[in-house]
Amino acid sequence: MVKARLIAVVDDDFRVLESLESLLESTGYAPVVFDSGEAFLQSKAVSLASCLITDIRMPNIDGVELQRRLVRQRPELPIIFMTAHHDEEIERRVVQRGAAGFLRKSFSASEFLRAIRRALGEPETE
Repeated sequence: MVKARLIAVVDDDFRVLESLESLLESTGYAPVVFDSGEAFLQSKAVSLASCLITDIRMPNIDGVELQRRLVRQRPELPIIFMTAHHDEEIERRVVQRGAAGFLRKSFSASEFLRAIRRALGEPETE
């Protein structure tokens, strides 16, 4: 049996975490969710995750700062950003820093899964 890939999701909105966790479980991934960038950075998931999905706007450590810290610590970790407040300057900065994807809320389940598969180098299934 192949071990499911660990996908970390960071968002300060519990409803988003709950929804994405359920979607990831239903498609065979092993999700681990965090309500803050600090919680993620203090977890073992930092070294175990195959992919990180993070909101951009969060209190304290936002998604941009989270990426900045992880680029030094785990430069190979694919990071997908999601936001309800599109800002072209922020999108440009995170993409320049190596973002694997950028999703605008509210995205569809298929868009979300396509972004993960692309970030992980998995074949498209649709």
